[in-house]
Amino acid sequence: MSRPEHTGPPELFYNEDEATKYTCNSRIIEIQEKMTERAVEMLALPPDQPAFLLDVGCGSGLSGEWLTAEGHHWIGVDISEHMLNVAKEREVEGEVCLGDAGEGMFFRPGVFDGVVSISALQWLCNADKKDHRPAQRLHHFFTTLYSCMARGSKAVFQFYPENPSQMELITSQAMRAGFTGGVVVDYPHSTKAKKYYLCLFCGTPARMPSALDGASGQGQEGGVQYTTERERIRKRKGDRTPLKSRDWIVRKKERSRRQGKEVRRDTKYTGRKRAPKF
Repeated sequence: MSRPEHTGPPELFYNEDEATKYTCNSRIIEIQEKMTERAVEMLALPPDQPAFLLDVGCGSGLSGEWLTAEGHHWIGVDISEHMLNVAKEREVEGEVCLGDAGEGMFFRPGVFDGVVSISALQWLCNADKKDHRPAQRLHHFFTTLYSCMARGSKAVFQFYPENPSQMELITSQAMRAGFTGGVVVDYPHSTKAKKYYLCLFCGTPARMPSALDGASGQGQEGGVQYTTERERIRKRKGDRTPLKSRDWIVRKKERSRRQGKEVRRDTKYTGRKRAPKF
């Protein structure tokens, strides 16, 4: 199955027909409910106490229905007007509003007890317009999200990273915004059941949730990739790559690509020595 974010912007992909089809698919509804349940489990909210949650990329309110059934109050944000229209027709209990996550969250500071997001975060890694810079959009999103979350709360994003570089881009921008946390991988040895969850802590660091394995369904620490802090390794003087050498240039260009910057492709002339000018 091709990745939908490659076909075009989300506001165009989720048109009226796609929004209706998405909401009427029993398989999608079942998967959405399971992933929402797992995300809320990772939030570790106080038991028997209603919370005020934000659903980023709420779509037609499938995740919100599960939040309502659990007794929580929620607000949903989505970029697709057609998906929100379906949510209103279905009369979901939460409030839904139109918004582009890449342009930031527009809520009052410290208002949310937690944040969930299902299958939406990877859309921010695409440059759908000329002025879109994925790294900048992700940083602006995470910075404004941090502001509107209560200190000590958590955010859990279920997402589909296309490759390790994309996952590093997302996590690095979240850490730059002030979050701590990491990526939890459920069922890491399964092709179909594998799920990625970005678990972020706002303010006070906490213990990362355990991943589910494929054998017993119980938690295991091996499925967690910790990114709570940046590790700096001091290299010995003799191991340093010579400045301006080909390896130094290639490494610098790879780092820029991971940050979402536009970089010229490598060629056989990369890092070549030029004749001295007289």
